[in-house]
Amino acid sequence: MTAEAIPFMDLAATHAPLAEELDEIWRSVLSRSAFIAGSEVEAFEEAFASYCERQHCVGVANGTDAIELILAALGIGGGDEVIVPANTFVASVEAIIAVGATPVFVDVEPGRLLVTADTVMAGISERTAAVLIVHLFGQPVDMDAVLDLADVTGIAVVEDAAQAHGARWRDRRAGSFGVAASFSFYPGKNIGALGDAGAVVTDDADLAARVRSIANHGRLPDEHHGHGLVGRNSRLDGLQAAVLRLKLGHLDGWNAARVELHGAYQRELASTPGVRTLSDESDAEPVHHLEVVRVADRGRVRQELTAAGVGTGIHYPLPCHFESPYRRYATEPLPVAEEAARTVLSLPMYPQLSEDAVRTVCDRLSRAVLAKSSAA
Repeated sequence: MTAEAIPFMDLAATHAPLAEELDEIWRSVLSRSAFIAGSEVEAFEEAFASYCERQHCVGVANGTDAIELILAALGIGGGDEVIVPANTFVASVEAIIAVGATPVFVDVEPGRLLVTADTVMAGISERTAAVLIVHLFGQPVDMDAVLDLADVTGIAVVEDAAQAHGARWRDRRAGSFGVAASFSFYPGKNIGALGDAGAVVTDDADLAARVRSIANHGRLPDEHHGHGLVGRNSRLDGLQAAVLRLKLGHLDGWNAARVELHGAYQRELASTPGVRTLSDESDAEPVHHLEVVRVADRGRVRQELTAAGVGTGIHYPLPCHFESPYRRYATEPLPVAEEAARTVLSLPMYPQLSEDAVRTVCDRLSRAVLAKSSAA
């Protein structure tokens, strides 16, 4: 690494200004032994439901559980199919299989690499119970068209908003459209816990109650030993809830910084040959969880960036239907997702990144791409 190394992500820079408040949270939770459930969880759930423009929020252990709990609470299981984009993190697929349903992989559009009503339609059959909409990279899907399709077909719309905290489609929050939405608070997310954590948001009080019950060993409301459902253990703990409530107050500011940084990337890369950026959509307000470009000969370009001190990621190197456990669910080629998996490259993106650092990243990326071209 060089003296001017630029990390892919810098969580220490996010937490440093919050150090005193984080220390106070730890002391407070420890002094009250408020580790499971309690006032901190309730306060965060209320605040996050309001932020997401939803009536109810249930804190759970992680984002994967959040998807699974929604599907289970909807009664989706054996014999049902759930449509899911092929270019998502495998957690989206794991949750479908965990409830006994069958994932049906669909392709995405080439500009933003998101599902559309048309790509979803291609996966619908008489067994389709739901579609899992993934707001990938912090970009909101065109939810108006998806909801119109759901109205016609009768399928449930579930949102996976793990990368889209605060994003909007036509002035509505990602997570406020479907019957319910799942969120992950993995540490690297736009709002991250100090460990694993997740949430379900919905306007359906009965659905929220079922999710809460299943996540708490199937307990009946206000009962410790009465179990009305077959449940499991997937609870948000008090420490993480308190941390998340603190960070929620900073989320809009952090997202605004990401928007500015994305604009800087777009300006710097606009005339860089061999680098494709994602398309913009006028009705979308992304939060740029990831800054994704596409380049040929990605392995070599990434190696040169690493040597030049630039941290990168790949989201994701294989579409889910190419992963060995899920190949049996692949029914046909999905060319856009497959091409994207060969070329996507994630550049540094976090709120404390400077625009000078963005310019440095873009300069080093341009040099790496040009070196590849010269070698060719």
